[in-house]
Amino acid sequence: MLNFPEQNLRTPGPTPIPDDIVEAMSRPMINHRGPEFLELLTRVTGQLKQVFMTANDLYILTASGTGSLEASIVNTLSPGDKVLSATAGAFGDRFTDIAKAYGAEVEHLQFEWGSIVDPEAIRKSLSQDPQIKAVLVTHNETSTGITHPLADVASVVKGEFDKLLLVDAVSSLACVPLPVDGWNCDLVGTASQKGFMIPPGLAFISISEAGHEAQASATMPRFYFDLAEAQSYLERGQTPWTPAISALYGLSLALDKLLAEGLENVYERHTNIAQITRDGVKNLGLELLAQDDAYASDTVTAIKIPENIDGAKLVNMVRTEENVVLAGGQGKLSGKIFRIGHMGAVTPADIEEVMEAIKIVLPKVGFSAP
Repeated sequence: MLNFPEQNLRTPGPTPIPDDIVEAMSRPMINHRGPEFLELLTRVTGQLKQVFMTANDLYILTASGTGSLEASIVNTLSPGDKVLSATAGAFGDRFTDIAKAYGAEVEHLQFEWGSIVDPEAIRKSLSQDPQIKAVLVTHNETSTGITHPLADVASVVKGEFDKLLLVDAVSSLACVPLPVDGWNCDLVGTASQKGFMIPPGLAFISISEAGHEAQASATMPRFYFDLAEAQSYLERGQTPWTPAISALYGLSLALDKLLAEGLENVYERHTNIAQITRDGVKNLGLELLAQDDAYASDTVTAIKIPENIDGAKLVNMVRTEENVVLAGGQGKLSGKIFRIGHMGAVTPADIEEVMEAIKIVLPKVGFSAP
């Protein structure tokens, strides 16, 4: 039997699972076509709408967060449709790649990693090409530790041009404010293993009336992620395909906890933890990747690896010697940054342990604070 040590898991997902949620997930199986499941699915769907702050239809998929992004594309677009994708990181690029894979004609508006996507540049692109049907944006870019100004983007995309707005909210929802209806977002996808404090395996997606209208004429191929099928089954209290029942048990308790705490309190808690993290990093003599602290993420902090320091060695020694698990960089930032996740079930004490671990290891890899 595998026996992994208990660690201070500070990756940007999966995130640690509270003990009571682990216990809840051990409940016996139920018939996913029976009345008990109907009650469970109805309850958690209603609670998720509260977290999304939406009256729109919402579906639970058995998938990773990427499944929700694929669902948002294939249910609203047709091959050849023009799409604007504004990105400044690896996960925005992934969203772009999904659209390309299904035959969309994508204008890829790329910004420097560590900066924000610029609403003014989006306005310019939409002004120049009225044929663009949809805009893709990642709310919180996990690869760079940046939260993009989604409210401003939505104001342009929806308020000025009335285009479809498809949002990757995998590492933002349930952690930072995202009022889906208030910002008029059409399709918003997220996942279970981040702010929802349960294991990977569930994805959640909301769809607006404009999204449903697009769905009626969309011709991209879809089967497992067909939201019309999800709606048909939801009306009888079921999912089209076999659901992850144990994860849904955990989700039910996690939602109870989030809503009992109050969403504003959840957001404030994440803001406070993030500030503790950023202050701790700077006190160690390290530099954030974020070019502007105002857009530094409240769910993950990206830190530049000092020159002449082996970043992989740093991350490995923090794990093997101090039992703290950090994440390295991705894509073009591989070897250039490391990342500290602080979303979901995390306390100031957890972050203090991280800072102490990094402080101990930094001299061992040849770093001396200025």
